[in-house]
Amino acid sequence: MAVEVVMPKLGMAMKEGTVSIWNKEVGDMVGKGEPIASVNSEKIEIDVESPEEGMVLKIAVPEGEGVPPGTVICYIGNPGEEIGASDVFGDFKKLNKDAEEVIIIQNEPIMPTKTSLGRVKISPVARKMADAAKLDIENIQGTGPGGRITKEDIQEAMKETRELDTQPEVKQKKVVPQVQPQESKQVPVSGIRKVIGRRMHTSLLNSAQLTMNMKVDVTDLIALQKQTVETIQNRYQNKLTVTDFIALAVVLSLKQHPQMNSAYIDDKIHMFTPVHLGMAVALEKGLVVPVIRNAQTYTLVELSKNSKALAERARLGQLSNEEMQGSTFTISNLGAYGIEHFTPILNPPEAGILGVGAITDMPVYIGDIVQRRSMLPLSLTFDHRIIDGAPAAVFLKMVKQYLEEPITMIV
Repeated sequence: MAVEVVMPKLGMAMKEGTVSIWNKEVGDMVGKGEPIASVNSEKIEIDVESPEEGMVLKIAVPEGEGVPPGTVICYIGNPGEEIGASDVFGDFKKLNKDAEEVIIIQNEPIMPTKTSLGRVKISPVARKMADAAKLDIENIQGTGPGGRITKEDIQEAMKETRELDTQPEVKQKKVVPQVQPQESKQVPVSGIRKVIGRRMHTSLLNSAQLTMNMKVDVTDLIALQKQTVETIQNRYQNKLTVTDFIALAVVLSLKQHPQMNSAYIDDKIHMFTPVHLGMAVALEKGLVVPVIRNAQTYTLVELSKNSKALAERARLGQLSNEEMQGSTFTISNLGAYGIEHFTPILNPPEAGILGVGAITDMPVYIGDIVQRRSMLPLSLTFDHRIIDGAPAAVFLKMVKQYLEEPITMIV
């Protein structure tokens, strides 16, 4: 009996999961515990492992299609093992007309390229290559299992097309240059990258975003951090960073400027009492924003520990949906990459996001004396539908005051 592989539930609030990419094709052998696909829901993406050793008999959900948790996405079994007809046609209803995967019954003769339903049997990679080269797949004979068109078949067809194009013409005709497809690596937009793209595009379309910049003198802040680093490490087993002080300055400023701690939802401005602080974390697959809930109740050390714990869980792919939802304000720090000023995009439906750049030393007049000071660039993007430029500037100025007089944050 074929084993069903189902869409996992990635969080209590998950209603739909999407297959980002299939690592295996129909007919491939897999070992128990071997990753066969990547699936995602919102900003969580995980690998789905094979529950048993065997052959991929059928892929029921194509790449890019979303289905509810518990839905069968593929079948694993022994070569030649059949799947019940009810299962086969039930799953076909879930495929849209552009689905790239088709059912292949093992041990069928390698004759026609089409299935009984009239669809051409072709792997996802081969289909993308054929589309890019503008090849008619109906005229290509597949050499894969069951007549399936493979990547190698498309490469051979492209080679034959190039050879035909380079043959001299018998009749004297005007030679029209043939435009050959460019060699490139095509990466499907899926998973976290697709979610980020959709959210950022929606953010720009549905809000009135404006960014203002300000430089902060953090010379005294860095000195305080260095003075306390050993004490904090010995007492709390934690190392304070400049980002930790920035987070506390933002939280304290949001408490005094609740209009910045708000969201624009259904033509209403929702002003929040608790501060749920989002801290952007860059991962290999894309950006995630874990949320420190009720950040206004934490001390500097507690804020630091929570931020580091969430960032570590993000890097390990252990964050739940709940840990990445409900933020009321976000901080995005690109200082480690040497970036000074940048324009962060709002994390909808929040009213504001603070971009943090790299600290640089420069000469600054203190009275009539030029001193070497450490300057931190900040970029505040806000939704002009919620808050005007002047109050947003007052908020940013308060963040600046806390950072320039760091002792006021901890006494």
